[in-house]
Amino acid sequence: MRERPHRATEHGEKGFSLIEGMIAMIILGTGLLGLASMQTVAMGRNGDANERTRVTNFAVEIIERIQFNRRNALAYNGIDTSVVCTINATTQPMARGDCDQWRNLLTGQLATGLQNLRGQVAVTTVGPTLPPLNQNRVVVTMSWMGDAGDQKLATARSLSFTAMVAPE
Repeated sequence: MRERPHRATEHGEKGFSLIEGMIAMIILGTGLLGLASMQTVAMGRNGDANERTRVTNFAVEIIERIQFNRRNALAYNGIDTSVVCTINATTQPMARGDCDQWRNLLTGQLATGLQNLRGQVAVTTVGPTLPPLNQNRVVVTMSWMGDAGDQKLATARSLSFTAMVAPE
């Protein structure tokens, strides 16, 4: 009786050897490690974008208040949320109220997670004086300590916004 040859030699080599399987696992593992590190970076950038969005909304809040009270835009000059508002409540009640509300907004619950959040406003008159155009440049500067997940790695951050407030 004749012996049957082994099937692999009958049809040629098929399948993977152990070495090929190990190489495939190394390549797959390297790819998965790369994906994991990209996920970590993406989460950090997402947190940074969230901070910047919140700070932008706070800055737009005071710019909109100044635009609403554009006749008295210069009264908002010098606002600094790290100190008590110095706008005269008798002569400029609306500007003083806006200053107090914005300061409370930046130091209140909505600003949770934004360490040392500070807002500053500078208003200057621009344009020719004859005829007076009464245009004002409003610069709002926001500064805070960015959250890096660790207090030791927190970094100082700031954004500035400029708007022109034209007369009515």
